[in-house]
Amino acid sequence: MSGLETGLLVLAVLMGLLALRVHVGIGMFLAGILCYVLVNHGNLNALLFTINNLVYARVSDYDLAVIPLFVLMGQFAIHGGLSRALFRAASAFIGHWRGGLAMSAAGACAGFGAICGSSLATAATMSQVALPELEKHHYPNKLAAGTIAAGGTLGILIPPSVPLIVYAVLTQESIGKLFVAAIIPGLVAMLGYLIVIRLVAMRTMRDAPRIPKAEWGARLRALAEVSPVLVVFLVVIFGIYGGWANLTEAASIGAGACGLFAVARGGMRGDGLVKSLIGTAEASAMIYLVVIGADLLNSGLALSRMPVELANWVQASGMAPFAVLLSILVIYLLLGCVMDSLSMILLTVPIFYPIVVGLPFFDLTQTEISIWFGIIALMVVEIGLITPPMGMNLFIVQKFSERTSLGAVSRGIVPFLGADLVRITLLVAVPALSLMLLSL
Repeated sequence: MSGLETGLLVLAVLMGLLALRVHVGIGMFLAGILCYVLVNHGNLNALLFTINNLVYARVSDYDLAVIPLFVLMGQFAIHGGLSRALFRAASAFIGHWRGGLAMSAAGACAGFGAICGSSLATAATMSQVALPELEKHHYPNKLAAGTIAAGGTLGILIPPSVPLIVYAVLTQESIGKLFVAAIIPGLVAMLGYLIVIRLVAMRTMRDAPRIPKAEWGARLRALAEVSPVLVVFLVVIFGIYGGWANLTEAASIGAGACGLFAVARGGMRGDGLVKSLIGTAEASAMIYLVVIGADLLNSGLALSRMPVELANWVQASGMAPFAVLLSILVIYLLLGCVMDSLSMILLTVPIFYPIVVGLPFFDLTQTEISIWFGIIALMVVEIGLITPPMGMNLFIVQKFSERTSLGAVSRGIVPFLGADLVRITLLVAVPALSLMLLSL
């Protein structure tokens, strides 16, 4: 069996394990073992040697040490009431507009997701915070549910972002450069969603009552309550890229700021602190389990030479570079229906990355292609989480909205998918959107 055939067989087995609801980390680990057995014809020496060194090599990786810090920052934000503060701050400024509360929910999702680092956790948290307010002010169920489901995907692009860190580690790319490159695409994504909300609200909420316009004093007080978000963003971006703070130091400052905020708001009592620490331990252990499983699988695939053979086959096929890129993006959309973003990045980047960087795009350098592809891939991965009928965010939002069926949530997400399609097209056609700030 050729390396390509071996790799495809192993990936098929992995998909079968996931269909049987095996945890993705365990599934990747078992698929990696199978790959080593097939490549070495049953000889387990290489497998045992790899396992003996792989776990220590990965958990001792300095770049990945920031993940527990970012997870802890998200836990402090959840238990410290930061999600409600973000929603109140956004509502104070734009809540009186037609569709303003829904816009506020989308903005709060972006801010909270940037700290939390998880689309699923953002959708779950903001469903509890924003959905009752939207329903109270007579927002259509489809618009309210669609806004939260789509808004949950925004924060993953706005730094800091755990999947971007993992992508940087896998591709040996600069974490700081990826964070900076994600800023404009993240803002474009949020602007697109705000435009969609505005258009839908103008069509469906012409006679709906609006909330009173907040005074400037109330706006400033609400803005002061979300200062930890601004601190985290400024420290991460200007600290890392300016050279006066490395990633671990920036993550520590961000976690400290969120922790102090939680204590000041009264959400961080003994019980809240225990929940935050346990939640951090559980989430970090899950992430490292997925990372270790993906490492074993990817090293097995590399041993089979499947990624190299696939890249050579694509280059020799004569396919247009953008046709190859489009095929990869479609695969990401399909995988997004059954896998979370981190698992998809870990599974697919070692396979797709050699293909993409070996193709010519707009006379870009290999480093520019690497950063450009990372931003595009991350966006499409997140879109997969809201793609009907199996997008995971749809199920989470429907769980917290008893008045809205899954079909209504799916219909409510359609306008946002239209905005996503426009955004992805812009990023593919205009790489400067993700590379502009780097050139400065």
